[in-house]
Amino acid sequence: MCGIAMIRLLKPIEHYKKKYCTDRYALNKLYLMMEKEHNRGQEGAGIACSVPPMPPREDGDCEYMFRERAEGKDAVTEIFKSASNGPNSPSAGGGWDDAVCFMGHLRYSTTGKSGLTYVHPFLRRNNWRAKNLCLCGNFNMTNIDEVFQKLLNQGMSPRVYSDTFTLLELMGHRLDREAERNFVDAKAQGLEGRSITDYIDSHMDMANVLRTTMPNFDGGYVICGLTGSGEMFSMRDPNGIRPAFYYADDEIVAIASERPVLQTTFDLRLEDVRELKPGEALIVNNRGEMRLEQIIEQKEYLPCSFERIYFSRGNDADIYQERKMLGRLLVPQILKAIDYDVANTVFSFIPNTAEVAYYGMLEGLREYVKATPHTEGHAPCVRGEKIVSKDIKLRTFITEGNSRNDLAAHVYDVTTGIVREGIDNLVVIDDSIVRGTTLRESIIRILNRLHPKKIIIVSSAPQIRYPDFYGIDMPRIADFIAYQAAAKIHEENLKTAQSDNRTTSKPYNLPTDLLHFYDGMTDEQISTKMVELLRPEGVTCPIEIVYQTVENMHKAIPNHPGDWYFTGHYPTPGGYNKLKMNN
Repeated sequence: MCGIAMIRLLKPIEHYKKKYCTDRYALNKLYLMMEKEHNRGQEGAGIACSVPPMPPREDGDCEYMFRERAEGKDAVTEIFKSASNGPNSPSAGGGWDDAVCFMGHLRYSTTGKSGLTYVHPFLRRNNWRAKNLCLCGNFNMTNIDEVFQKLLNQGMSPRVYSDTFTLLELMGHRLDREAERNFVDAKAQGLEGRSITDYIDSHMDMANVLRTTMPNFDGGYVICGLTGSGEMFSMRDPNGIRPAFYYADDEIVAIASERPVLQTTFDLRLEDVRELKPGEALIVNNRGEMRLEQIIEQKEYLPCSFERIYFSRGNDADIYQERKMLGRLLVPQILKAIDYDVANTVFSFIPNTAEVAYYGMLEGLREYVKATPHTEGHAPCVRGEKIVSKDIKLRTFITEGNSRNDLAAHVYDVTTGIVREGIDNLVVIDDSIVRGTTLRESIIRILNRLHPKKIIIVSSAPQIRYPDFYGIDMPRIADFIAYQAAAKIHEENLKTAQSDNRTTSKPYNLPTDLLHFYDGMTDEQISTKMVELLRPEGVTCPIEIVYQTVENMHKAIPNHPGDWYFTGHYPTPGGYNKLKMNN
């Protein structure tokens, strides 16, 4: 789940200098876009730009694509500082100052590979302008083995095995073919020398390159690119798994992973920003002419629902309402868990990404209280409180083993004096429960210090049962607490069947297909087993875990039906193939 940002200037540089009183209008806007997308990647960041065609210098010093990359949480600051203060190429007329195409990327690793080598953008250089290619993206390709083999069969010898390097090489190969096609056309028209180069630069068509490249890939993606001859493009996968939004006027074309990023950066209304359609590419040629091209026919529309629940910024108008509805729809289950005793329950949330669902939960509870007759003559107050806060200064990665677990238990602090010991239930809503590690090592322990009558942990997302192979770092099914709980149930059922000596007993068959691993188990059974697995030693307070249902999640987020995390219904064949490998 990375963040992408692109800007293409459509007017001469002098226009922006005069109107906005700065010679770095685009660079400043790119910086703001990337800071607004910092939620999508803290491991590294990179930027790149392409300058307009310049006359070649006789000494050969003619750079026309620039790139800056850095690792770590301060990477965005570092790369823009380098771009602002670093030496500019004289032959490029000022380098970053005179660029018209800009791209930015924030890295969130899903492969476990680290180092500056893996930080986007990736750059493929060539002495011919049209054959230079710079790529970044928000993607995971699920069939990289097959595509890598295709490169080998074509006679290539790729230096690095990764989906980004493979995409760069395959697209670079097709870019070369597009340049050669234009070379043949130019020769046929009788052009010679520099006129041929100029013809190639002005007739490159990235739609041809994308149509011969992207059908080879299976996965969720938004791919962005710049070429040395001045083309800019962004393409979304045909299922719409990963998000992409754009804005265009007579001054700029801008692309980002999230709608609020564009709204804030360019002071736009909601309706000004459009979403790139599945399988569609936005292309701007070197003359600044923008068009939309359907590169791959749209397939089943399955944009990621977990993007809306957790990953995206909550200030998007639609996401805000969706998250509130997620909280509201949990109210019947919460009321059941507290035995409808609202008067003696404190409601809270953890972490901050669950705050909007918390507001929806409170609204639903207050509506219930208002609509319910009360024998006491007055409705009880719904007590919403900030019970848990995170101490961001603690860094548990500096220690190991038991010492790390001890520190993890203190990452969060609790507000005392609000929960009445032995009287009040304590309901805490989270956006999702994936591995359960933080619950076991930290949250349950600190909530137990308040000595509530009962602890209810609520997840605004359904039980995460299946790995994601399209971008979010959840590739192993065995890591999930839902899977561990279901495996424990299978183990206990198998032991029961083996110890049952009755002749009428049926043999217990463990599922061999992960898609059927949870068959016959209810959400409540799995949640109950989770409590057993997650309860820390010494904690005796009653605990219940309440999950959102898949049905209600779709009610809350009707326009993003991709639910493979919860159901195993993968949008592409590559997802199912990856799941088989988890077996």
